[in-house]
Amino acid sequence: MQLSDLLVSVAVSGVLLGGTALLLQQGQRAHAIGEGRVEVQQSVRFALARMTAEIRGAGFAPNGGTFAAIAIADPTRLAIQHDLNGDGLIRGAGETITYLLRGTTLRRDAGGGAQPVLDGVSELRFTYLDVDRRPPATPDAIRSIVISIAATPTQAPGPASLGVVGRATTEVRLRNR
Repeated sequence: MQLSDLLVSVAVSGVLLGGTALLLQQGQRAHAIGEGRVEVQQSVRFALARMTAEIRGAGFAPNGGTFAAIAIADPTRLAIQHDLNGDGLIRGAGETITYLLRGTTLRRDAGGGAQPVLDGVSELRFTYLDVDRRPPATPDAIRSIVISIAATPTQAPGPASLGVVGRATTEVRLRNR
């Protein structure tokens, strides 16, 4: 075997190894993007499911009390009320629940401090509708709420920089109004 044959075989091996490394890198990138999408979709779905369940029950009063189901109706903040203990007053733990965006974290405050529900939120919007599906004149006229959330993954730094964004929108009807 001559030196020229050895150089050719080393060059061919180098090209093959370079191609293999490039394929591996592309596969890892595709995996990171997919993993980021799954993470953010699951997180957004969890947050929407939790908010939906609590918003549907806003205005609940076991003894038929009357109070505002929606205490605060801002585009990025929502406070709902329930009379859980049936005393006709909204003052017990968990009877007022507030959802708000602080920085990039969606938080839920039920009287014990604003606990994180979803990190990496880039957009949160509450849209309020009356019985005729128009913007309501007062919070008492709210009959449904459209929730829109957009978030990026927080676990892996790579996918967030690759533009992975999870978006979800749902409309929730208040059952007790």
